[in-house]
Parts: sequence; structure tokens; C-alpha cells
Amino acid sequence: MSKTEKALTISDLGEFGLIDHLTKDFTITDKKLIKGIGDDAAVFETGDICTLVTTDLLVEGIHFNLIYTPLKHLGYKAVVVNLSDLYAMNATPKYITVSIAVSRKFSVPALEQLYEGIKIACDRFGVELAGGDTTSSLSGLFINITAIGEAKKEDIVFRSGAKKNDLVCVSGDLGGSYCGLQLLEREKEVFIGDPAIQPKLDGFEYIVERQLKPEPRRDIIQKLKEAGIKPTSMIDISDGLSSEMLHLCKNSGCGCMIFEDKIPVHPQTEAASVMFGIDPSIAAMNGGEDYELLFTVPLDKKDIIEKLNDISIIGYIHEDKNTKLFVPRNGAELELKAQGWNPMKG
Repeated sequence: MSKTEKALTISDLGEFGLIDHLTKDFTITDKKLIKGIGDDAAVFETGDICTLVTTDLLVEGIHFNLIYTPLKHLGYKAVVVNLSDLYAMNATPKYITVSIAVSRKFSVPALEQLYEGIKIACDRFGVELAGGDTTSSLSGLFINITAIGEAKKEDIVFRSGAKKNDLVCVSGDLGGSYCGLQLLEREKEVFIGDPAIQPKLDGFEYIVERQLKPEPRRDIIQKLKEAGIKPTSMIDISDGLSSEMLHLCKNSGCGCMIFEDKIPVHPQTEAASVMFGIDPSIAAMNGGEDYELLFTVPLDKKDIIEKLNDISIIGYIHEDKNTKLFVPRNGAELELKAQGWNPMKG
């Protein structure tokens, strides 16, 4: 590299660009590994039932702030964000492993609170704690959870199955977790300035809970099964609707049309957005950590989908992979861009 050339940085690539860059020379040679890098979970063929594995690392100061995050909530959240990845593959979570690195500032009772939250999540979703590891840290708390699930091969849903004219659907509502985070960050600054002042969260309990204690959408998976619908593609919304929609398009080799007036937004999200001077649709499109499901279904399932509660049709799949559009209420057609949260950006 010459003196005038700039070295490639992590922030230049972003999270997923970095993954692509570092793994470009790896190829799958084991035929039992059906899916490796590039989906919500890896898939291994292990007889009649496939095994799915996903892992997630949470770092203090990057993914959570202990000034406003109770350790019990953190333990619960660390588990369910992994379970959400398995539900997004149409799989059933079975086991988790938990590895933590802790600094000396944490007492045993504090870690007991963390594991109490982990146990609540395991009990609620029928998951067994199968093992893990502990070590020391010089800079706070690190939590790494690996979740293992299972599914019949024919039931697994990948990001790569979307087809022309498929309906684009989302569960629940979007943008709440992002707005809840803005509210908590505001109150954190107030607390730092004067610890005697009580946080003002009245009227925003729903979006605060969306940030601190998200829920994976097992109920939506069950609802779709009962209705006889298998999505053609699916992903959970952890980094923002726009980012996740582009992942589906990339993996499926297609485009999309997403309509602003169809995106579900909770009244508390709207109120908080106005308070912070944010367009509610921007929060919904680009805010992360909603952990709702984004999925596609064939057009002929429209009548059935419209009868299911807590599911919204927000657009459709376009056959041209270069056509990825967001249509605001004024009818203009804008390029859909990934502007969700990215921990690798500087």
C-alpha cells in the first residue's frame, strides 16, 4: 500500500460489509451444513429434524447502558433476541448457552439478577440452559448467548425465497424501541445532571418496555401455522425495517415497493417522535430492536393475512432487483436506503 492510499477501516465497511469481507474466502464443504453465514441462523441437516444455531454478543456501552437497564431485564433481553432469530427461521428454540465476561464492579447479587432474567426467558419459551463460560473483563459486561433450535427441513424459512408479487408483511408495530431508547437517553442525561430528579416516563410505558424488554414473536409463527401459511422469506427486525428489507431483497434477488401509509406505528411512538422532532415513519423505517417479523407471502394468501390480527401488509415484491422503493404518503417514489443502527459505523 502506498503512502497516499488510505487503509480500509471497519467503519468504511459497516457490520455486514465487514462480515462479507472477512468471510469471503470461506466455503461450505460439509453437505450437512445447509445454510451457513447470511441468514438469521445456521442450519444443519441432522436426520428428519434439522438443527439451527444462532449467536449474539451484547457489549456494555454499545448494546446496553446499565444506568437505565435493570440487570434482570438485560438477562431476559439477551435470551429473547436470539430466540427471535430462530423464530424468524420458522424453528422452535430448544437450548441456549450463556457466556459472560464481567469486571470487578459487579457483585454476586447483581449477577444473580442477570441470571434471574435469563431463567424467566428460558421458562417462558421452553428453553433449556445447556452450558456456557465465565471470565473476567477489564471494561464492563459482555454477554454472548448461543441459541439452538430445531425444525423440519421443509418448514424452515430462509431470507432467499421471496418471489415476484409476494406481499411484504410485518408483525406488530415499528419504531417503538427506538423512541423508547431516545426517552431513556434523555432521562439519563437529566439523572447525570441531578440524581435527585425522578425520570419522566409516564404515558410512555409501552415504548420503554419495547426497548428494555422486547418479546420475540412466537405467537405470530403459531398464528401463521394455524392459518396454513408458510412465509416465502422471513427475517426479524433488529437493525431497522429498511435494512432488513434490503437483506431480504439481496438474498432473494428481487426488489420491493414499501408504502409509508401501511407501516404500523403505535400512538406512543407517534407522540414520542413528535416530542423529539422525529418523523414517526423515519423511526419506524430506521429504528432498530423492534424484534418484529418481516416476511413475505404469496399474493393468493392476501385474504387470509388480512384477517389475522397484529399483521400488516406494507408492500409487495418487485421482480426487478434494482427497484427497491419507499413510497411516502405524497405518492413519490424514493430509493429505499439502509439507515438502521450499525454498531460498526464510526
